[in-house]
Amino acid sequence: MEFEKPAEIERESMRIIDGELLSRGVALPEETRAVVKRVIHTTADFDYAENLRFTPDAVARAVAALRGGAWIVTDTNMALAGISKPALRRLGGEARCHMAEPFVAEEARTRGVTRAVVSMDFAAEQTPHAVFAVGNAPTALLRLAEHIENGLRPALVVGVPVGFVNVAESKERALAVCGKCGVPAIVALGRKGGSGVAAAICNALLYAAAELTEPEKRGGG
Repeated sequence: MEFEKPAEIERESMRIIDGELLSRGVALPEETRAVVKRVIHTTADFDYAENLRFTPDAVARAVAALRGGAWIVTDTNMALAGISKPALRRLGGEARCHMAEPFVAEEARTRGVTRAVVSMDFAAEQTPHAVFAVGNAPTALLRLAEHIENGLRPALVVGVPVGFVNVAESKERALAVCGKCGVPAIVALGRKGGSGVAAAICNALLYAAAELTEPEKRGGG
């Protein structure tokens, strides 16, 4: 059977994912199912059924915040590009990435820190109640954890940086700090992650918030 329309392809992909999860004996909780399946759909990696961690009610709280017009802040322009702009507009929200802004690079040089740190400092000041989606820089995630310990209360922290240096440690710290401070968080433990994963998590939440879970309603995107 051939599938030509994007919505048909997505539906068949999700059917395959459901079947493989079943064959692996994996039963996803109802609240987190759409997020985990969206990440698997994006990566074709079923490890995310095991390594994605959610603080209590993280999905419900994030969906409520997005319905209230919460912004999304990413640590890469790649993640920013992958986030559904039609869903955001439908909810009255916006998405931003400050990494490429000239003042960020200049301040990073002056302070001797990464641009990711400066961009998180700026976003924490300008949009403190945003969804913060980190898919690349562990320094961004560690900086967010510091801000949360000092009183920042974002709508959600998505912690999925990818790599080998300080990556697993940054995720564990962020998850612990968010849990302690009552901040919703979705974190991929271990080395795996990336900008595509960050965008996939945001999109799963946006589709739920904007009532666009059926692919036909968004053209399969």
